[in-house]
Amino acid sequence: MSEYQYYEFLAMDRPLSTEELGRVRELSSRASITPTGFVNEYHFGDFRGDTTKLVEQLYDAHLYYANWGSRRLVLRLPSDVLSVRRTVAYRMEESLESWTRAGHTLLDFSLSCEDGGEWDFESSYQLASFVGLRAELAAGDLRALYLAWLSGLGRWELMDDDEEEYTLVVEPPVPAGLAVLTGPQRALADFLRVDQDLLAAAARAGAPATATAVDEKALAAFVTALPAAEKHDLLMKAVLGTAPQLGPQLLARCRAARLPGTREATEPRTAAQLLDAAYLHRTERVRREAQARTEAERVRALGISQARDAHLERLAQDTEQVWRDVEELIGQKKPAPYDLAVTLLKDLREIHSRAGSRAEFDRRVGALREAHRQKPSLMDRFDGAGLPSR
Repeated sequence: MSEYQYYEFLAMDRPLSTEELGRVRELSSRASITPTGFVNEYHFGDFRGDTTKLVEQLYDAHLYYANWGSRRLVLRLPSDVLSVRRTVAYRMEESLESWTRAGHTLLDFSLSCEDGGEWDFESSYQLASFVGLRAELAAGDLRALYLAWLSGLGRWELMDDDEEEYTLVVEPPVPAGLAVLTGPQRALADFLRVDQDLLAAAARAGAPATATAVDEKALAAFVTALPAAEKHDLLMKAVLGTAPQLGPQLLARCRAARLPGTREATEPRTAAQLLDAAYLHRTERVRREAQARTEAERVRALGISQARDAHLERLAQDTEQVWRDVEELIGQKKPAPYDLAVTLLKDLREIHSRAGSRAEFDRRVGALREAHRQKPSLMDRFDGAGLPSR
């Protein structure tokens, strides 16, 4: 089977220099390379560069996926915007790693599918779907980190480890708004194959999405209260572009000032409690879906039955004309008209049965058989429809 690998890098906070572009071009002769991006697809062979070092040194985001299921998203943010310390609680070997390098925090979201699962020939991703996560994280929205932790928990469950360990592992702080994800967060949940029942169970402990919304009045008051010298410094950085994450960073400071010392979640749950809650949610969801399918089938069947009744009522208004139509169709001596004639005869059988005149129907069908017994194809259709032989 054909292999496929996709590599993409983005430089968002600053473009690559001419020298840096030259270094990157040495790694691939077929990639689409610009001062802000790198894209290449491989149907054979592999990328020669060290993707981790490229993000550590040059790029702010990296996306990789292969059709055998492996997936990786790496984001780089200034450490003063998101410290690695804030990410530690969400790290899980199966889905999220974080580290610092040269004044940046790097987040490595991954999904490894080396367990012989089915190859994925349908999924397609681009970094544009995920880059919004950087601004969200810079503004203090840690839902992306919690989603990665959930993904790791789901993978961990599939490994059939000692279940006692689940009772010892405690979830990290649950960010607000898990029940209503942003577009980039939904893309990440899909990318990391977060179990939707596990996500729904986890969201029950989080604060509502309104806690993540921007309160413009509170933000205006926060900015007004900043010292004049700091405002001047911030404005200069904004004009010069030396602080690309300035907006999200100020928003994070505003939120922290409004909600000092508050918890982002209720009492932390163990992994075992979360998995049990996900199981109950899944069971209830499956029950509701089955119930909905049953109801939809009932409605569909009722509609078919009502349409059938209306059709038979129309035919019953002039059954003699229907019998004449049957004779005319048989007289054409062709397969398709034969089929239509048999369909009308089955309708007539039901009409006569409902009217209590089934004997009359049997008599007339017997006469038809007698008149057309030299037509074996028609007789086979009569037999197949269970029409009386005499």
